[in-house]
Amino acid sequence: MCHRNNKLISNFLPFLFSPPHSHSQTKTQVPEENTIPLNPPQPVAQPGRHRKPMTTPNAPNTISPKTKKIIITVLIVAVILAILAVAAFFIKQLIDSKYYFCSKSVKFIPLEKACDGKEDCSGAEDESACVMPFGANSTFPLRLISTSNVLQVFNSAENKWKSVCEESFTQQHAETACQKLGYSVNPSFSKVQVGLLSSDLKMDFCVVGSSKPQTFQSTVTDRKVCNTGTVVTLTCSDCGKSRSQDRIVGGQDAIIENWPWQVSLQNSGQHTCGGSLVSPNWVVTAAHCFNGDGMKALVKWNVVSGITYLGSSGASSVDKIIVNRNYKSGRNDYDIAMIRLQSPITLGESRRPVCLPPQDLGLKKDASLVVTGWGHLMEKGNVSPKLQKAQIPLIDRASCQSPAVYGSSVTPRMICAGFLKGGVDACQGDSGGPLVYSSDHWMLVGVVSWGVGCARENRPGVYTNVDQMLDWIHSVMQEFA
Repeated sequence: MCHRNNKLISNFLPFLFSPPHSHSQTKTQVPEENTIPLNPPQPVAQPGRHRKPMTTPNAPNTISPKTKKIIITVLIVAVILAILAVAAFFIKQLIDSKYYFCSKSVKFIPLEKACDGKEDCSGAEDESACVMPFGANSTFPLRLISTSNVLQVFNSAENKWKSVCEESFTQQHAETACQKLGYSVNPSFSKVQVGLLSSDLKMDFCVVGSSKPQTFQSTVTDRKVCNTGTVVTLTCSDCGKSRSQDRIVGGQDAIIENWPWQVSLQNSGQHTCGGSLVSPNWVVTAAHCFNGDGMKALVKWNVVSGITYLGSSGASSVDKIIVNRNYKSGRNDYDIAMIRLQSPITLGESRRPVCLPPQDLGLKKDASLVVTGWGHLMEKGNVSPKLQKAQIPLIDRASCQSPAVYGSSVTPRMICAGFLKGGVDACQGDSGGPLVYSSDHWMLVGVVSWGVGCARENRPGVYTNVDQMLDWIHSVMQEFA
């Protein structure tokens, strides 16, 4: 407003201060006025001189019958294609559940004929990629033992384990040992005073050779004492880490980032068992997952990792399935198997291996353990769409082997965990999954194996005792590396 008022005043200044005019002039001079309006009206168009519009007015929004016909046809085709795709998926699922496809001879055979010991496809294709039994014929030459993770080398001539003296031990030795034990990232070692060890760990010692650390178990030198008074403790540190140490009693929802070693074993796209990632290439599970027709052909199996909710996306193909040769389905003993993946899993927050425990971890009665899986939420129920977890205590062997519980059915290759009063337990669909224990990292101490019903009184869950299976696990990883 200020600028506008100043302009009006300036227009009248000539009038106010102009000199007086002479009376002899014939016309009286009219003071100059502001003839420019502040808001000049728009010029009125004259007839016959209409301004051409800047844009053409919008035409009525109409679609021609031909265009409508094309759109309807496209939609119908899209719906038909979607129906055909869904139908094809279910037909494939049905065929995969009943038949094995021989790609070389281009024919289908009944699924029960695949991996039955008889050649039904050309080139024995149906017998070449099957679940295989394997038994460790000798003691694995390295081990970590006790909560201190003391490194020991097995002397086969003396049939003795010898603790490794810290003198002359290098980082390269640590890397070699961890690789042989199945780990490959950031291994480290430290030392512990011999005097702090239990009596069985300070009876025999050895020093590893420094020339060829890749074969150091064959170049060890026996020692009666360690010169430095210390032995090696080894940490293979790329395992047992999760985003949270969260543990809640009872069956509760879980997220994969807290249990990133949990995987789903899927047969023809259907969740069948759980498993535990112990390295980017290897999964530990239960041998009984591969019982029955259609369970022994590798092509039927995939491993799905990094998921909280059950699904089949991002599945890893299976290269080998090895079951313990001593496993017998009627006895549940030696119920362990390993799966080698065709390509290593890329590790991340939702995909990390769990640590294998040292031998003689020494868990006591009521030690707090966690079991996870997508198994049935109740006996004779349905699988859970979301990963579940439960905190359960270790049950001492004497209680589990009592006549009121399982008696002599429980062998040294088994441990029991849960509540004798019932209420919390693993169930169908959890088989093969992890039972873990944490000190400063998570360790796989059990594999979901068997039980009578789910969460019944005096019928706790029975798990494969990983401590007793370490020789076999390490032998498999070395044999099929």
